[in-house]
Amino acid sequence: MNEPHPYRPTILPVADGEPRPLWSVMIPIYNSASYLRETLASILAQDPGPDVMQIAVVDDHSTQDDPAAVVEELGRGRVEFYRQPQNVGLVKNFQTTLELSRGKLIHQLHGDDLVRQGFYQKLQRAFMENPEIGAAFCRHIIIDEHSHWQHISELEQQESGVLPDSWLLLIAGFQRIQTPSIVVRREVYEKLGGFDYRLPTGCEDWEMWVRIAANYPIWYEVEPLAMYRKHSGSITKTNVKNGKYVQQLRESVKIFQGHLPKEKAKSTL
Repeated sequence: MNEPHPYRPTILPVADGEPRPLWSVMIPIYNSASYLRETLASILAQDPGPDVMQIAVVDDHSTQDDPAAVVEELGRGRVEFYRQPQNVGLVKNFQTTLELSRGKLIHQLHGDDLVRQGFYQKLQRAFMENPEIGAAFCRHIIIDEHSHWQHISELEQQESGVLPDSWLLLIAGFQRIQTPSIVVRREVYEKLGGFDYRLPTGCEDWEMWVRIAANYPIWYEVEPLAMYRKHSGSITKTNVKNGKYVQQLRESVKIFQGHLPKEKAKSTL
């Protein structure tokens, strides 16, 4: 077992005897049940069955709506539901999704985001054909509160495949991945630990992707198969409005530098 890290919680291996599907689709949610039907529908349309895919909603003690009712209505026993006994905050709720996961591949899909047809099939193929990769991600589409397309993330390279080592500097300098677009091997989280508690909300996932890229090859899928929703209540927009975003970026970059070779760390400043 890896040594405990002061800022990153340990992700323990799945207990012996527990069922081990290939996929764990883990859905953290807080006060966004109005979007959850669309999110679950996008997953269930590609559902290979419970032996292959765990689907679970992890609610951070929502107070403005009832995600459990949506899970019961749409999931019909297929979707697991866990409610935090009290509000623990976004990062710790993310952490809970990792702890509850049993699959070999983990996809964290926010309760207001979506996947397009073919997401699981294409990314599964990437892992099967490239056992050395630690994660795989695709281009993402930005959508608004009405699910209208706004724009598509820029291309990282012209064809699908493993990204070059030089891409580490790109991801360390700019957030290029949105959470619904990336899938990570569970054993990677077991080795590298969970989300860094030092980071403010909105940067914890970015640091994770840099950390993974510093330790494992990453696969990139050119087809946009994930949708990331931006709306007036999003955490990122709130932080930008109240002036915290620039401060968060500075704190994040300092931590990212620790993942880079010394001769390259200064280039992210």
